Amino acid sequence: MDFIERNRKKKNMKNRKVARRQLLQFGALALGSGIVTSATSAHGNSFDSKGTLVALDSLDEKSTPQQVLNELIAGNKRFVENKPEGRNQDYIRLVEVSQGQKPLVSILGCADSRVPIEVVFDRGLGDLFVVRDAGNIATPEEIGSLEYGTYVLGSKVLMVMGHEKCGAVKAALDGKPLPGQMGSIVKAIEPAINRTAQDDSQEFYTQTVKDNVMLQVKRVNESPLIQELVRDNKLIVVGAYYKLRTGEVSLIN
Repeated sequence: MDFIERNRKKKNMKNRKVARRQLLQFGALALGSGIVTSATSAHGNSFDSKGTLVALDSLDEKSTPQQVLNELIAGNKRFVENKPEGRNQDYIRLVEVSQGQKPLVSILGCADSRVPIEVVFDRGLGDLFVVRDAGNIATPEEIGSLEYGTYVLGSKVLMVMGHEKCGAVKAALDGKPLPGQMGSIVKAIEPAINRTAQDDSQEFYTQTVKDNVMLQVKRVNESPLIQELVRDNKLIVVGAYYKLRTGEVSLIN
């Protein structure tokens, strides 16, 4: 049994060395080429003319925010249709992004365990700059993180994504006292609730989840750094809604 285990470990180590050698060979080719402005690896990753890793397949800093958003939604479509490609989830990608990150998408999402953001968009290492908290609320800390993802790292899309049956929104609708610091989450969601029209229907619950998303989008858009990027057409900010039962992400406004 020990002999088999040793052989298995040797084989895994050999495979890693081969992958590393292939990556280095490809990187040298990409850097040394003066004919093309970018090169694309066998599994969809790319490098710009300076040899810098670029996320989301062949998209780069010249891509428009709309192109990046389209690619993000295409990944969700693959997930919904049960045809995921496992983009950027291999060992070569792990080595690539260890040198630095350049995520073209920043996402503020809920901490709900049923919404694994990289999975639902069929993305992998280095693709998405994800900020998560209960209720996907835009606190100063979250906004600061999103400013870093966009203004510093260069994300072209900033998405705020809520989801079906959000527990934080339900707690805000119930209006009951909560222990510890949980009350601060409810307080951040309460302005999104239309109390004059409130009822116990599923439709009102869903609409409030979406209204909360747009409230947080509004708060994110109040950042002067975000405003500058949007004004210069370097960034688009969008709201989105995730359906737990289907896995589908739809844009809302």
